[in-house]
Amino acid sequence: MTSKPRILFIDSYDSFTYNLASLCKRAIPNSLVHIIKNDTLSASSLLPLLKHFDAVVIGPGPGSPDIPDDIGVVKDIWHVADDLLIPVFGVCLGLQSLAVEHGAKIRRLNVVKHGQVYRIDHQDTDLFQDVGSVQAVRYHSLHVDLSGAPEIVPLAWSDDGEENGQVVMGLKHHSKPFWAVQYHPESVCTHGGGQDVLRNFWRLATEWSSEHGRITLPWDPVVQATVGPDWPSVRPEAYAHGVASSVPVMTRTVQLPSPNITRICEMLGVEDDSTDFVMLDSAAAPGRFSIIGCLTSTSPRITYAVGDPTVRVRHGTDITSEPLGALDIWAWLTAFMRTRKAHSGLPDIPFWGGLVGYLSYELGSQTLSPLPPRRDPQHRHPDVNLVFVARSIVLDLHASVAHVQSILPDDDEWLEEIVRKLQTFSSPATDRSARPPSKPSETKGTGPASAITLPDRTSYIDKIVAAKEWLYSGDSYELCVTAPTRVVAPKAATAVARGTSSSWELYKILRSRNPAPHSGYIRLHPTTLLSSSPERFVSYARPPDGVCQLRPIKGTVRKAPGITRAVAEEMLAGSTKEVAENLMIVDLIRHDLHSVVGEDVHVKQFCKVEEYETVWQLVSVIEGRPDKSVCEKAHADLGWEVLRASLPPGHMTGAPKKRSVEILRQLEGAERGIYSGVVGYADVGGGGDWAVIIRSCFKHDEPTDGAFNGAVPHFKHNATQSLTDEWTLGAGGAITALSDPVAEWEEMITKVESVLRAFGDLGSS
Repeated sequence: MTSKPRILFIDSYDSFTYNLASLCKRAIPNSLVHIIKNDTLSASSLLPLLKHFDAVVIGPGPGSPDIPDDIGVVKDIWHVADDLLIPVFGVCLGLQSLAVEHGAKIRRLNVVKHGQVYRIDHQDTDLFQDVGSVQAVRYHSLHVDLSGAPEIVPLAWSDDGEENGQVVMGLKHHSKPFWAVQYHPESVCTHGGGQDVLRNFWRLATEWSSEHGRITLPWDPVVQATVGPDWPSVRPEAYAHGVASSVPVMTRTVQLPSPNITRICEMLGVEDDSTDFVMLDSAAAPGRFSIIGCLTSTSPRITYAVGDPTVRVRHGTDITSEPLGALDIWAWLTAFMRTRKAHSGLPDIPFWGGLVGYLSYELGSQTLSPLPPRRDPQHRHPDVNLVFVARSIVLDLHASVAHVQSILPDDDEWLEEIVRKLQTFSSPATDRSARPPSKPSETKGTGPASAITLPDRTSYIDKIVAAKEWLYSGDSYELCVTAPTRVVAPKAATAVARGTSSSWELYKILRSRNPAPHSGYIRLHPTTLLSSSPERFVSYARPPDGVCQLRPIKGTVRKAPGITRAVAEEMLAGSTKEVAENLMIVDLIRHDLHSVVGEDVHVKQFCKVEEYETVWQLVSVIEGRPDKSVCEKAHADLGWEVLRASLPPGHMTGAPKKRSVEILRQLEGAERGIYSGVVGYADVGGGGDWAVIIRSCFKHDEPTDGAFNGAVPHFKHNATQSLTDEWTLGAGGAITALSDPVAEWEEMITKVESVLRAFGDLGSS
């Protein structure tokens, strides 16, 4: 054994891999963990390299151990020649593979166990020596029947009673150095049987190696070139490109006793539909800051479609197509922002300037699994749609102040002009923008009705039934099945009369009807996005702190008479289904964060019921702090890497994420586009904040000429050209083995209705 043990970790495309890698590093002091996929190398290429490692860990993964594409090279590890024999520890699929390759049969559980905690019984020997009580998380729908495997010795069990009987939870090979557990020792809710079991494995491994004279060969650069560096590491594409530059942030602060963001936006020209406009709106608690981008005709616009070899950058009438070259879009965005850094802004203000816009669901899913051929891009939203904001107004709603900012040189005149205009808003607003919209019942029948096309009920329920079959087969623990609703809506009457923006009128109604902490109005032609999202996806602080935080929501109860906090806690935190869904996503997010920042990832809050303006929600909080060595290699520009590793949002896909994305692509039959992507900003100081695009709607402006052929784009967005707009709303729900298909349909419709209510007032507003 070496002073720094080298562990080869074989990953079967799971979404808990880096959690287990982190557990290994804590349990095995000074260990170096190298992670490869189960299909990266052939058996003939990999097996000779085992002599350079001290042990192998075979992680969990989707599918079945008797399906070659699911298990890859893992099956060969159990049959190596004696001179290549090496201690191995398997988890979940790893246990099943070990057992099956030695004669066991794989069976389906009668009742699957996904994200549920069970007592594990053991005999205090081998892996479980001095472990004591074990309460462990199980994620599996398959189990092993050892009746035909005389070489396999069971070590631990879980008693499922009438559901599944006694299920094997730990085992070993009777003569070879192979051990495994079925449960997930790395889960945040596993207590006992985690780090202590890994320590026992390492003790058993070192004893076996010593007794059998196994000597680990010295590390070889050729081996590293084959298996890659140890974790954590930075992708070569993500190394800093471009020459770093930094400019000062100029700031003026104005007291605004009653900040009214809609009036300020109208002062800045939001009602002119021919222009781009971006605003991120903390329209409800616990939001604090709202951000308005003060764009100019030459503000840089960035658009990109998955699969394109170039990124389109527009400055006014000047459009360039910049080749990605050896970079991917994430590394390109990192390089773009590296040359546009700023300093000396107010430290408590989260946004000094930077990129604002959205990233599509497909942008994230492409990283996991290549997209199939796509249709005509003229009728598709860009997958990256961002604008660089050099001038901004940030409203601090807690302090009742506005911060006017610019990173342009010699921009004092503009700053002073905006300050003077804002000072006219120092008293409460009395104009029409402050008037709450009428209730639908008061306006019913007074204007043209919206034409609403909901998803087909039978088809949606069939998809849920099909999704559950994928869960029973072991391919996923949870699948978020979604569907689009189409709305052909009349333009707002007042907007038509004045020739102004109907989408802005609709946003104000949505904001009043469904206020949310991550609301926003993004008009970046050809796309207009109206967000009323309740959910932050990820935020990351400016260096040197660099803390990343994710706040997944799984479980919502709408406020109503009799729904007190105690009742909401019983319905949410007291529900096995809701907690299991939340736990799966927490473990998945830990994995995503670990993959970038390294070991320092912690769950700060687990399944706490939080109160919002209209709902109670079950919220967890996960934080990660980048490893110092990772920051040095990436020059602290890790924000885009965190997004790349975390998208699409796990609770909008399921786990394991890659297989779930592929299944959902098949089930849903169409791209999601903007829905279940993210909207937010990347700050010139190095921070960022992005929300999940849910409870939102978006529309696409048809190009009139040359919009996607290198010419300056022109779009049919003038209010006089058409009396209707076509909007898309996405909604869905997490499907687990406990889901009732009809109830899931009803929950999806309830989510759609939270946005549809805004369209009821549109024709007469």
